[in-house]
Amino acid sequence: MKRISAAVFLLLLGFQAHADEVKRPNVLLLLVDDLKPAIGAYGDTTARTPNLDALAARGMRFDAAYCNQAVCAPSRFTLMLGAHSTSTGLYGLGSELREVVPDALTLPQFFEKHGGYRTESLGKVFHIGHGNNGDPESFSVPHFKEKVIEYVDPASTQGGQLTREEAFFTNQKLDSINSLPRGAAFESPEVEDDAYADGRVAEETQKRLAAAKVRREQEGTPFFIVAGFARPHLPFSAPKRYWDLYDPETLPMPENEELPEGSPKVAGKRGGEIRNYFPVPDKGDPAAISDEVKRQLIHGYYASTSYVDAQIGKVMDSLDELGLAENTIVVLWGDHGFHLGDLGIWTKHTNYEEANRIPLIFVAPGVTGPGSVTGQFAESVDVYPTLAELAGLPAPTGPQSIDGLSLVPVLRDPDARVRDHAYHVFPKRRLGRAIRTSRYRYVEWKRPGDPRDKAEIELFDYETDPLETKNLAADNPGIVAELAEMLGTYPEAVARGK
Repeated sequence: MKRISAAVFLLLLGFQAHADEVKRPNVLLLLVDDLKPAIGAYGDTTARTPNLDALAARGMRFDAAYCNQAVCAPSRFTLMLGAHSTSTGLYGLGSELREVVPDALTLPQFFEKHGGYRTESLGKVFHIGHGNNGDPESFSVPHFKEKVIEYVDPASTQGGQLTREEAFFTNQKLDSINSLPRGAAFESPEVEDDAYADGRVAEETQKRLAAAKVRREQEGTPFFIVAGFARPHLPFSAPKRYWDLYDPETLPMPENEELPEGSPKVAGKRGGEIRNYFPVPDKGDPAAISDEVKRQLIHGYYASTSYVDAQIGKVMDSLDELGLAENTIVVLWGDHGFHLGDLGIWTKHTNYEEANRIPLIFVAPGVTGPGSVTGQFAESVDVYPTLAELAGLPAPTGPQSIDGLSLVPVLRDPDARVRDHAYHVFPKRRLGRAIRTSRYRYVEWKRPGDPRDKAEIELFDYETDPLETKNLAADNPGIVAELAEMLGTYPEAVARGK
């Protein structure tokens, strides 16, 4: 009788495990390169983003979400590892994940190991380029690779030549980049959406969703699909129809083009990535870019955002048409923000607001209320533990440091709070570690291991100075001391590659 009872118990456990597997939600991660909250749903009145607005209306919009480092490769590592770059040493574009953290269990690996998910990636997921080869180990099937730097018009590549940025992103001629020609910063040919990578990524994602539905029905296997879109990363290559959505004369131009008064030199930026594109000056101060070219760059950014908005709309339409939306968690995440001439800076790679604030939207059926909004601070590292809890998986424990917090309490109640600030960093000759509260940003620039009295300090008050015109640290010792204590609760940063 005892043996029969035990057998029945085990059988019931098996049925329960199967039932849990059937209920387990699918996951669709939508990653967008260089996308700041230039989205209608975030209050940007210039942006034409009907599909992203509709996505936000399905779930929860985080208004105070921040990346952990405003650089493509490290930012994606923080997302996929749930670990700050100051915990892993993965600070650079060329950082190879398995060389630095060989035993890391990435977010998709965690879902495959603990939930039996089939994991797939398409487009720009991990950063590939600058000597970095991504992480093929993270997914169940080979990565669907697409271009980041792409042109249709031969004039944009001076007759079809390999350009500097194309070389960077395809790991070619990395020792002789400056000998290569520059590509165009923007183009707007009359072509179909699939003339560029994001259109092809959207089409392939639609096919993968259809196949995933069949697989789930036949085998019970949930899917974890990551679709990465390249625009609005430079070059601003997008079909003409998206450029035509905007009147260039009404585009918002930068209000303040000067670096903050009193900030250390290490914190500022001039030049960088933008110099690799014409008609931006190759040498000299890029703050001297003509007003006409500034307007074209801003036009290109918004047009590229509208182009990627349309591709995400196609993917979401497929999710609905396939009947998958009711059991699929959808997350939209921008890897970092983008300077459009504010502070005289273009692109990213700073510790300032425009480079670090990101869009983050969660749609979790049965958990998030439609059209909900929260002021809760969120970081890229939070996505990993949040998705694990939503899927009913165990809390992640590494082996890498798990620095993120689950945002599930907030997804259930927008007024719930799990953290009172965001943390981010940027490495230059020294490392700038930053705290962003609802009012202030505090930054310490120093070498890892040096005492705080050797640091150069920045303090910004976004209530009184939202454009970051002045470093207020010298005039506010009490606030500096309070925020320094908050930053001091974080472990000292590890060195690059350590």
